[in-house]
Amino acid sequence: MFLKGSWRFHLKPKRLSQPELFSTFTAWCNSHLRKAGTQIENIEEDFRNGLKLMLLLEVISGERLPKPDKGKMRFHKIANVNKALDYISSKGVKLVSIGAEEIVDGNVKMTLGMIWTIILRFAIQDISVEETSAKEGLLLWCQRKTAPYRNVNVQNFHISWKDGLALCALIHRHRPDLIDYSKLRKDDPIGNLNTAFEVAEKYLDIPKMLDAEDIVNTPKPDEKAIMTYVSCFYHAFAGAEQAETAANRICKVLAVNQENERLMEEYEKLASELLEWIRRTIPWLENRVAEQTMRAMQQKLEDFRDYRRVHKPPRVQEKCQLEINFNTLQTKLRLSNRPAFMPSEGKMVSDIANAWKGLEQVEKGYEEWLLTEIRRLERLDHLAEKFKQKCGLHESWTTGKEHLLSQKDYETASLMEIRALMRKHEAFESDLAAHQDRVEQIAAIAQELNELDYHDAASVNTRCQGICDQWDNLGTLTQKRRDALERVEKLWETIDQLYLEFAKRAAPFNNWMDGAMEDLQDMFIVHSIEEIQSLITAHDQFKATLPEADKERIAIMGIQNEITKIAQTYGIKLVGVNPYTVLSPQDITNKWEAVKQLVPLRDQMLQEEVARQQANERLRRSFAAQANIIGPWIQTKMEEIGHVSVDIAGSLEEQMNNLKQYEQNIINYKSNIDKLEGDHQLIQEALIFDNKHTNYTMEHIRVGWEQLLTTIARTINEVENQILTRDAKGISQEQLNEFRASFNHFDRKRNGMMDPDDFRACLISMGYDLGEVEFARIMTLVDPNNTGVVTFQAFIDFMTRETAETDTAEQVMASFKILASDKPYITMEELRRELPPEQAEYCISRMTKYVGPEAAPGALDYISFSSALYGESDL
Repeated sequence: MFLKGSWRFHLKPKRLSQPELFSTFTAWCNSHLRKAGTQIENIEEDFRNGLKLMLLLEVISGERLPKPDKGKMRFHKIANVNKALDYISSKGVKLVSIGAEEIVDGNVKMTLGMIWTIILRFAIQDISVEETSAKEGLLLWCQRKTAPYRNVNVQNFHISWKDGLALCALIHRHRPDLIDYSKLRKDDPIGNLNTAFEVAEKYLDIPKMLDAEDIVNTPKPDEKAIMTYVSCFYHAFAGAEQAETAANRICKVLAVNQENERLMEEYEKLASELLEWIRRTIPWLENRVAEQTMRAMQQKLEDFRDYRRVHKPPRVQEKCQLEINFNTLQTKLRLSNRPAFMPSEGKMVSDIANAWKGLEQVEKGYEEWLLTEIRRLERLDHLAEKFKQKCGLHESWTTGKEHLLSQKDYETASLMEIRALMRKHEAFESDLAAHQDRVEQIAAIAQELNELDYHDAASVNTRCQGICDQWDNLGTLTQKRRDALERVEKLWETIDQLYLEFAKRAAPFNNWMDGAMEDLQDMFIVHSIEEIQSLITAHDQFKATLPEADKERIAIMGIQNEITKIAQTYGIKLVGVNPYTVLSPQDITNKWEAVKQLVPLRDQMLQEEVARQQANERLRRSFAAQANIIGPWIQTKMEEIGHVSVDIAGSLEEQMNNLKQYEQNIINYKSNIDKLEGDHQLIQEALIFDNKHTNYTMEHIRVGWEQLLTTIARTINEVENQILTRDAKGISQEQLNEFRASFNHFDRKRNGMMDPDDFRACLISMGYDLGEVEFARIMTLVDPNNTGVVTFQAFIDFMTRETAETDTAEQVMASFKILASDKPYITMEELRRELPPEQAEYCISRMTKYVGPEAAPGALDYISFSSALYGESDL
């Protein structure tokens, strides 16, 4: 039995005596002995003195054996053979039943067994393909090389080679210029075998060791003879195998580089598009130019809602996907021993995060501005309508007043008429003073409209100025008329006291009724139950004054009755109307009836507003009930995800499935968010601006929901990167579990991160002997941004970097050197011959011209190229 688990060999004398073994073994021995300028003629005779046997071993091993004995006596021969056998044994070969005496005595069976043992050890045993060795390795190599060829199916080392096609396929696979395989026929085995033997001997320096007729005519050719001959092909093509291995390594490294470059370009493109979208969107959100109408501002609000519902969510997903792609790319770069990816200036993940933060700040301010503007316009519409109403009442009252004040009827009036005119003017002055408050209200409303930037402030100011100018003129005219009447008042002595008393009491009462009617028809705007209740209380207080007002009305009517009674009593014929007032008893009665009719209408308006405010309160409570559930739910899920890296057990695939299910549960919750958005829209349409029942605004819920989706996606990506790390580094699930157990043990805060002191304790527990300098170096690897914590992904990357091997620039250089036949440069022809077309052109387009002595035309520098593969990226 051989070392390293090599397969057993048992001597079978009846098989070793076959004629083909003599010729095969003889040819094999001579293929090596001729390098030393000698050969053997008879295998059973020429090794008996041990000299050529020792020479054969020196040639095939490249080592020096002890100096042979030069004598020709039997004991000299035995000593030389023993030196040869001792050398074979020193190589880990256990010789079974083979002794020097048998070889010296010319024992054919033992001699052939010894040669077969040498062939096994020095020509076959070191053949290894995919963890196999010796016979199995050689067979697997043959199967792979001949797999593409028709009529070839290598399953063993005897009948699979009888038709000669397998040998021709081996030659054609490595040297297609030597054999035209398409012209070979399966029904010409002898021709195929002789073709292979002749080509191998002439061009490959492999001597003819087999006989075509013996192979074809033997039901089962000798396995050892076939193996011996085929092993010569393996060694002849070993250089090509080495080149193929080197080419495979280079292709693998280039494929990784190409994929990384594609991911970098994809990141750059996605980052540029997202940043461009943010750049275009922010000016729109920063536009604070208010519209002049409520409808236009509400359209702006609806456009903003479309942005939140339709345009922004895909960008939130893009931002999350961008971070995931960045993390995945960095993981792949670390796994392939490449430097970290540095995006273009302004396109770092932090740059995108800052831009996104700026977008959300502007977005929040924009929504607040919209609602403030809508409230302002609502107030403006209310004030404008109120202004028009009061102006209309005032202008109606002032109609004809200037004309009346400008009359000089007192110049031709009688004494009674003069006295009547004086008293009439006094009543007008009382009425004028009563209207002073309305004029001040009109001016105050106009002032507020100007302060609130009312779009039609010019017409308001014009109308207000006209009223004020007219009011000043009325005051001037009134004073002038009073002065004139007072000058003639002394000429008149009598006055009708009853008419005067009626006029004096009727005018204030009429003005009170005007004010009551104005108040009863006054427009109002409220935003809460408390405010409408305040109006209802004021209205109830007004209704409580009606009995007292009715007494005043009865008293006024009593004065008129007294006038009538006096007239009847003294036979005075009343002609015309009260000379001191334009108000008649019927006017008082009609206006009083109007006031009484307006009271229930005001009651109805207030009750309708109560119902509206109650509906608004229900909207507030409905929104608050949902928000008070959704808000804590989002917070709870965020906390659960924060602990998921600590608490989840099982394999990474199980963790991934659990997280995917967790993510699906979160996505399924989206309907609750949508329902809350619907209620929020109803609240905004109802112009509800506050909600005392909850601390959660729709903005809080939106931001929390987006953070939740982003966090679960990042957590899934971390597990994906762990799977990627495990598979790329060949780490077992058990190793990952051990890493996870160590990390969790020292994650004392249970937040998925270790403090530097905890990380140091973790490393010490794993056998690291850490000084301050070494620990500082390790911290720069696991915490390059100096955040003060070590994440699980950083911990895994460090541990895999410590325990796994990766391709290096030196390995790639060595592979290119093999393809270049040890030259310090490589040609385009060599690259195109040894590599697949895509990889070859990739190298040619990126390699620089080789500068050095004896450089061939078009020579390329593969050394600088290999270094660049592991240097900083151009992207």
